[in-house]
Amino acid sequence: MRLKHTLAVFAMTALPLSGGGANFRTDINPALLYHQAFLLAPDLSQDDRTFLFVTQWRSQAPDPRCVNLITKYDNMFKLIRQAAHAQVPCDWGLDITDGPEALLPGLARAKNAAQVVWLRARQHLIDGKQEAARDELLAVIVMARNTSRDGVLISALVQIAIENIVTSFIAENFYRFTPQTLQELAAGLEATPARGPVRQCMAVEKYSFCDWLIRKIQEFDATSGGNHPVLHAKLREMWGKSLFDPEDKDRAFLDQFLQATDGTANGLITYVRQLEPLYAEATEILGLPWAEFQVRQPEFAKKVEGHPNLLAAKFFPALEKAREREFAILAKLAMLQAAIRHKLGGEAAFKALPDPFGDGPFGFERFVLDGIDRGFKLTSKLNCRDHIAGLILIETPGPAVRVDSKYIGQMIP
Repeated sequence: MRLKHTLAVFAMTALPLSGGGANFRTDINPALLYHQAFLLAPDLSQDDRTFLFVTQWRSQAPDPRCVNLITKYDNMFKLIRQAAHAQVPCDWGLDITDGPEALLPGLARAKNAAQVVWLRARQHLIDGKQEAARDELLAVIVMARNTSRDGVLISALVQIAIENIVTSFIAENFYRFTPQTLQELAAGLEATPARGPVRQCMAVEKYSFCDWLIRKIQEFDATSGGNHPVLHAKLREMWGKSLFDPEDKDRAFLDQFLQATDGTANGLITYVRQLEPLYAEATEILGLPWAEFQVRQPEFAKKVEGHPNLLAAKFFPALEKAREREFAILAKLAMLQAAIRHKLGGEAAFKALPDPFGDGPFGFERFVLDGIDRGFKLTSKLNCRDHIAGLILIETPGPAVRVDSKYIGQMIP
C-alpha cells in the first residue's frame, strides 16, 4: 500500500456535538472531515507511540500518562463524530487512473483511529461516560464503512480490520456497558451505512491493473512513433517502478510478457484483454453465499494459477482470503447483535436472530475459565480460515482472553 499525505498547518475550532446533532453542518463531504481530523492527530514521540500502542492495556489499570495522551486526540474525534452524521456521500477524491501507483493516504490513519478509540472507549467506560464510548465506537464504525467507498480492495480490508477492532472491544468489555448503552449500540450498528463488499472491488481492480496497463501501452505507443524497441523500453522502465516491490526478484517477467505476444502495441493490448472474462467471473464468485463460494472459488483459483496468460497470476489478488475475511466479519457482527439480544431479551430474543451461515440460531454455551464463569460464547456454522467462527462475551472482569479467532478462549499474555 502506497501512502502519501501532504500536511497543512491550520487552526480551527471543532464544533461540539450533541445527542440531537443539530448544531453542526451535515452537508460536508465526510472524507474532508476525516482528513481534517487526521491533521488534528497529535504528533506523538516514538516513545509515546510505543507506550500507547504496544502496551498490553487489557490487563492494566488506568494510567495517568495514557489518559493524558489519549486526551490529545479529543479534537480529532470531534470531527470523526461529526462525519458520522453527514448526510452526503463520502468521496475520498482518489484518482485511480494511476493504477498501482495510486495513493491512498487515509487508510493507515483510519486504522490508527480505530486503535485509539479502543483506548479512549475503555477510559470512557471506566469514567462512567457511557454516551462518549458509544458515540466514538459508532463513529469509527461509520468511518470504516466510508473507508470502503472508493471500491479499492485494500480499503475494503481496512474496513474489515476496523470492524474487528470495534466488535472485539465491545465483546471484551461487555460487562462494562449498561443495558441501555448496549441497546443503543445495537441500534446504531444497524443504522450505520451499508458495508462496502469485496465483490464491488473487482471493477476498480480491473481499472487499476488490466485497464491501466492498456492505457500505458497506448500512451507509450503514441509517443514512440511505432518504434517497438522504444515502446518496450518505456514499458520496462514503467514495469520496474510500478509493479514490483524493491525486494522482488522476478525482473524477467516483462521479457516473458513481451515474448508471449508479437511485441506490437495491438498484440500486447489483445493479450491483456484476455483477462477480462476472469474479472467478470471473479465478480460473480465473490458475490456467492458461503456454501456456493466453497465450491466455485477453488476451481477459479486453479484456473488463475494454470491460466496460459502470464498476467493472470500477477494481477489477481488473494481473493479467497479477502472474501473469507468478509464472511468472518459478517458472522461476528451478527453474533454481537445476537449477544446483545440475549443480554436484553433472554433466550427467546436470542433465538429470533438466526445464524446467517446456518439453519437456526447461533450455538450458545457458558464460558468458564479456571473454574470461573466469565461470560458466554456464541458459535456460527461458518467454518473458514481454519476455525469455526465464534465470539466470547465477557460478563465479569478478570484475566484478558481472546474473544475470537482460532485462539478464542485462550488467555492473553
